[in-house]
Amino acid sequence: MENKFVDLNGQRFLQRSWGNPGLPPVLMLHGFPEYGGAWRDLAPHLSSDFYCIATDQRGYGQSWAPEGVGHYALSQLVSDMATLIEGLNRPVTVLGHDWGASVAYGLAMFRPDLVTQLIIANGVHPAPFQRAMAAGGAQSEASQYINTLRAPDAAERLSADNFAKLEQFFRFGMGTDWMSDTQMQEYRTEWARPGRLEAMLNWYRASPLVVAKPGVPRTDLPELPKERLMVRCPHLLLWGRDDKALLPEATEGLEEFAPDLTRIDIPNADHWLHHQQPEAVAQAIKGWIAG
Repeated sequence: MENKFVDLNGQRFLQRSWGNPGLPPVLMLHGFPEYGGAWRDLAPHLSSDFYCIATDQRGYGQSWAPEGVGHYALSQLVSDMATLIEGLNRPVTVLGHDWGASVAYGLAMFRPDLVTQLIIANGVHPAPFQRAMAAGGAQSEASQYINTLRAPDAAERLSADNFAKLEQFFRFGMGTDWMSDTQMQEYRTEWARPGRLEAMLNWYRASPLVVAKPGVPRTDLPELPKERLMVRCPHLLLWGRDDKALLPEATEGLEEFAPDLTRIDIPNADHWLHHQQPEAVAQAIKGWIAG
């Protein structure tokens, strides 16, 4: 793994890479509450075939973390990664997990010239996800944590007692524990950087998506025009079915927005499939791309 700082839209971002830069590039986008180093379990299984690139996204780790919710609108997050791809002078395969999947979908939908193939690992397209979260059913119930993370005092509560509540959420709130104590300490180091946890939470606050109360469907939803939300490149959805945060209903109807979609389930995995089953995830990716 190589680390370097890069300039994206005039701001400093930490970029990690694995493999030979001459190989086909794969841009790997992490979610909450991770950082670019989260891909080091998976990237070694891909780096013989691909040049793997992973940044700390805006607000995370050692990258730029501006104050204020407005800096974390999806359009700005997508702009960061679009600038990175433009610097490579060739389109890329984009792989996104969790919140990184939202940026990956944004790239595929709004900058299709930059994306040859889209791979999502336990992440959701905004339209089916909003539909499921607004219905008042199981996904609404599973998504109540989003309101907790949006609360004004969330950073203060999650960081208390050496990030005890954030650790509990991370290790047990979305699946089963996969971490060692050493890995946990590395995450605490990243979370403790000045202003980072508040910035990470601003991704949730900036999102217009609406979460219904269980049993109380919502109809006051943001407008999501279908034509602008189409994924026209080949799309692979990798899924760990034991995910406690994102349920299968959150991807129902995805084919309506991604006509060239392949779904592959990863056995014995949940939300953290890229940590729990990195070899199986890599084999699924390589087989799909080669196919």
